[in-house]
Amino acid sequence: MKKHIFIALVALGLVSTGCSDADLSDNYSDPNKIGETTVPKHFTGMLFANANYVLPNYGNYFIILRPTLLPWTQAAGWLNSLGQYKVGAATVDEQWNQYYSMLTQYRELQKIYNGLSDEEQAANKIFMQAATIYLYDHTQEMVDLFGYIPFSEAGMLSTNGGDYISSLPAYDASNDLYTMMLDDLAIIADELNSTSLAAVTSTIFTTQDYINYGDLDLWKKYCNSLRLRLLNRVSGTSEFSARASTEMGAILGGSYPTIDSNAENVQIEVVNVDSDINSRGFEDGFGSDGWYTNYAGKLMVDHMVANTDPRLRVYFEKTVNDDYQGIDPLADATTQQTAADAGEVSLFSRSTFNLNQVFPGVIMDAAEVSFIKAEYYLRSGNDAMAQEAYEMGIEQSVEWYYWVRSITNNDISGEVDALGATEVADYVAGAGVAWSGTEAEKLELIATQKWIHYGVVNLRESWAEQRRLDLPELEFMPDDSDVQSLPPVRWIYPDKERSLNTENFSEVSSMDNMTTKIFWDVN
Repeated sequence: MKKHIFIALVALGLVSTGCSDADLSDNYSDPNKIGETTVPKHFTGMLFANANYVLPNYGNYFIILRPTLLPWTQAAGWLNSLGQYKVGAATVDEQWNQYYSMLTQYRELQKIYNGLSDEEQAANKIFMQAATIYLYDHTQEMVDLFGYIPFSEAGMLSTNGGDYISSLPAYDASNDLYTMMLDDLAIIADELNSTSLAAVTSTIFTTQDYINYGDLDLWKKYCNSLRLRLLNRVSGTSEFSARASTEMGAILGGSYPTIDSNAENVQIEVVNVDSDINSRGFEDGFGSDGWYTNYAGKLMVDHMVANTDPRLRVYFEKTVNDDYQGIDPLADATTQQTAADAGEVSLFSRSTFNLNQVFPGVIMDAAEVSFIKAEYYLRSGNDAMAQEAYEMGIEQSVEWYYWVRSITNNDISGEVDALGATEVADYVAGAGVAWSGTEAEKLELIATQKWIHYGVVNLRESWAEQRRLDLPELEFMPDDSDVQSLPPVRWIYPDKERSLNTENFSEVSSMDNMTTKIFWDVN
């Protein structure tokens, strides 16, 4: 959203310094295929190695999210079935492989950077800083899914000269990784506050960076917003509570800029659907007519209908009965299927979501940051600031979803009425949304709005927040046929870790189940 004008110019061929999708094959260097690369080109390669993990594509949605986080967050409706609360091997492998492919590229980037002279390192430092911010964003997600993960020794095969045995990585403790990331990001934040790029470096950075297009201010805001997310995630633990309070206060005190508007969102925007940067796989991954993952869920639909949510008409399509209905998670599969087959269950708006081939790959956005701020201020006893941040988050969420609908390249869902002049204000003031009640009730308001905003777009964060807060309260049909009768609290490790990294895996094998909570899950 921040760069749609810039991207339009790129598409017209009017900007030569931007990293268009045609440049990616030239700017990306695979260490397995070539003998020489550069820090800037390998920086792009690292980002690109993870692009389909960010964009709504097939592997991410169909293999990872469809059988797990889509139903377990109740962001979407689904048909109850046996074994539905297990984490499947294919899901785990896809998530694991995506992350460690990117981490390996980061290690190669480190190797190249460390081989430079002091002067060359100084000129290329911004690429390492940006790469580290991006890596830690996804490392946090891996920790939140698995707990302990290999990190400090992982991805080192090339660095270790191809020695496979010495490259088998140990597992790092999840709280240690959070400490490392918070420490490093704080250092990077201070460094970026005093960084000014030389003209040559700025031009190259703009060319190679297809996320923030070389905008140093946006990287600062991404870094500090990510710090807020990590600190808020661990704020309820005895180990991190004091640090979270102090550092979040310092960040919000004015010295560290954060993402404050949708114009500053960190996201991959699609320039050309026929390029490698596209969301064409959203349809097969998330589903279209007849695919259960495209059904609306009852709790979200009911909340949006009851409170006249302005996002409702860009979020869902009406049923054959000219209303909005979601699948009841507590109904038996036959009842669910009958209602769905009869067209009595709303689909997600196909023009907004799965048939929208230019749907952006969301990394971090203003609404999420506003809701994090709201929780911090509520926890700190600053009710006025909490309310302001909460209401701003709602406004930003509504704005973002209408923007996504406005850029779609598919109109199958029909025209959408524009927002009324007071529609958002009326929604914010409504009984089920207005800022009121006890501190616990206000926390539930924040959590519910964050859940609606995350929706099917940011499912890993949504699932982490629901486990941390147990809000909003979700009910599930127990699967009495299986030992995992309800959704798990963590994912299991891939089978290859047991067989290939046996010695290191033995150190974490006792926690390799779906019932051992991540350290920040203290409720």
